[in-house]
Amino acid sequence: MQNQDFHLHHSHAEEHFTGSETVRDIVIGMSDGLTVPFALAAGLSGAVSDNWIIVTAGIAEIIAGSIAMGLGGYLAGKTEYDHYFSELKREYEETHTKPEAEKQEIRDVLGEFGISPETQEAVVNELSQNRDKWVEFMMKFELGLEEPHLNRARKSAMVIALSYIAGGFVPLIPYVFTHTPEEGLIYSIIITLIALFAFGFFKSKATGQPPFTGALKTMSIGALAAGAAFIIAKSLGGEH
Repeated sequence: MQNQDFHLHHSHAEEHFTGSETVRDIVIGMSDGLTVPFALAAGLSGAVSDNWIIVTAGIAEIIAGSIAMGLGGYLAGKTEYDHYFSELKREYEETHTKPEAEKQEIRDVLGEFGISPETQEAVVNELSQNRDKWVEFMMKFELGLEEPHLNRARKSAMVIALSYIAGGFVPLIPYVFTHTPEEGLIYSIIITLIALFAFGFFKSKATGQPPFTGALKTMSIGALAAGAAFIIAKSLGGEH
């Protein structure tokens, strides 16, 4: 029985999603790329009578939006990088100038996990012998910071921008192959809502959320944004 329990315990495979930073960037770029140009195209469909005005405005928005989103991703990654090394420098200085205070911080962190005082002292004595490991411990468990990759900011900017562009062209494609904004809007709604549903489904599935619920939420947000833009543009256009 003991062997069977041991086998069952060790044959259990835990499944956790460890979403990479790249996946997060794709989600950020794609979700906005599908939604914002969709809302713009829908809004213009209620205000203009030429498909190419919508396509031109949509492409301009995609270019501007991808640059803005990419730059935002770059700045976020750069800020994260700078913040990490600023804190790292401070921790090295504090372990040198205030070693006893830093040792107490180790005890405090371990105490939060219910570690006994005796074990706390043993860990403090071990860690304080190696300043690099000491600082690494403080960065991870006191500050909750992981060392960012050197090229993280540039990679994040590129992934977000490209994902935005890929998503942005989905609602515009129907306007290229139709003759009127009304016709283009109908096909744009169908194609974009399908894309939003599929995107929401796989995003939710990858992150361990209910896929169908996540798909409906993502699709509903896009539909709400596009519907609001269309109604407002139609209303304003009707006043002139």
